[in-house]
Amino acid sequence: MAHDAHDSTEKPQHVHGHNHRHGHGHGHSHGHGHAHGPVDTGDWRYLVGLSVNLLFVIIEFSAGVISGSTALMADAGHNLSDVLGLAMAGGAAWLSRRQARGSLTYGYRKGTVLAALANALLLILACGWIGWEAVQRFLDPQPVASGIIMVVAGIGFVINLGTALLFLKDQHKDLNVRGAYLHMMADAAVSIGVVLAGAVIWMTGWSMIDPIFSLVIVAVILWSTWGLLKDSVNLALDGAPAGIAVDQVRAGLLAVPGVVAVHDLHIWGLSTTDAALTAHLVHERADAAALLAEVQALARHTFHIDHVTIQLETEAMADCPQC
Repeated sequence: MAHDAHDSTEKPQHVHGHNHRHGHGHGHSHGHGHAHGPVDTGDWRYLVGLSVNLLFVIIEFSAGVISGSTALMADAGHNLSDVLGLAMAGGAAWLSRRQARGSLTYGYRKGTVLAALANALLLILACGWIGWEAVQRFLDPQPVASGIIMVVAGIGFVINLGTALLFLKDQHKDLNVRGAYLHMMADAAVSIGVVLAGAVIWMTGWSMIDPIFSLVIVAVILWSTWGLLKDSVNLALDGAPAGIAVDQVRAGLLAVPGVVAVHDLHIWGLSTTDAALTAHLVHERADAAALLAEVQALARHTFHIDHVTIQLETEAMADCPQC
């Protein structure tokens, strides 16, 4: 588990707050609260997925060459992108649990965001390759061995679906795990499409079905990848994670008794599972410690924001233009 550099001994799910005043002509308070509950990414899942899929890539590509199926070779290429994606996702999951040190005050958790973004880009590149091969097959039709296509693609469907199910539980909690899940589900869709293509070719003898199915599958993969790409780019730009509405957070802070204004509100993703918040609160309460506790509880339980830094203000501050 990765811890924040300012408190490397904190316990999981522990929230704390503190206040201090500065002697430079005006008073303000700071409060920090953070709770750690990262998804158990289970490195063994990545290792299993890597091993099985890498072996299948070699088998499937060889079968594609022997059978003359563009769709089968394209599926092997897509499987290879999944192998690379799983390697990056597993590596990022490991990095996210390393301790913060030196200039990396938040540790290596941002690596999970970069891996999710790379996975989305890999899927798009794989689609480009599949589409290109399909167009080439339209221009130069080739006979294909439908029996080999159905058997090999059927095995691929089972392998890809089984690997995807390893990540099903946490795919809505962690964008990085979601990337791995989408990769494998997309490959399962590709494989079943290739099986169907082989069946149609076997029944009709029309080999053009092979590139047609390839293009349909490309459209399906691109559609499923759009959400992952959008969310990972947003997190890479330090945007608020999906599911956290900044306006609602602002309204929630303003609704806390005694808070009269909120400014310098920032919310961003520390990783694909952890969010952070900083804000200045202008208040009229005498019990600053109680106010901090309320704000921290609100951020943690209502908005699921784990790392909170609050600056409390009771008067205008010379070093804060927006105060």
